[in-house]
Amino acid sequence: MSATNFQCGLEAVLAILGGKWKPLILYHLASGSKRTGQLRRLVTNVSEKMLIQHLKELTDDGVIRRIDFQTVPPHVEYELTAFGRSLASLLAPLCEWGTRHSDEVATIVERREPAAKSG
Repeated sequence: MSATNFQCGLEAVLAILGGKWKPLILYHLASGSKRTGQLRRLVTNVSEKMLIQHLKELTDDGVIRRIDFQTVPPHVEYELTAFGRSLASLLAPLCEWGTRHSDEVATIVERREPAAKSG
């Protein structure tokens, strides 16, 4: 029996996708496997350390699969597992919402920035 009891399904999702970068990684992997360098370019502003950490966590959680081609120079790709594809499919409606409300969200973010700098 599991000791973790989620009060709602969103808590379960956030247990896997918590953090700023994981949803973006999944979003970009939904279109097919990617190399680390490709993900670094697609997930803008993520540090190398955070990208590698999140890729490892998502691999450990069974959301993505790491494919090592055992070549020199190293060639590694990441792809979604079936579990990851089921989770990534939920991001499309969020993406649509973000697109529809991007101007409003930009205004909110800009309004927060002076407060964040002074605090």
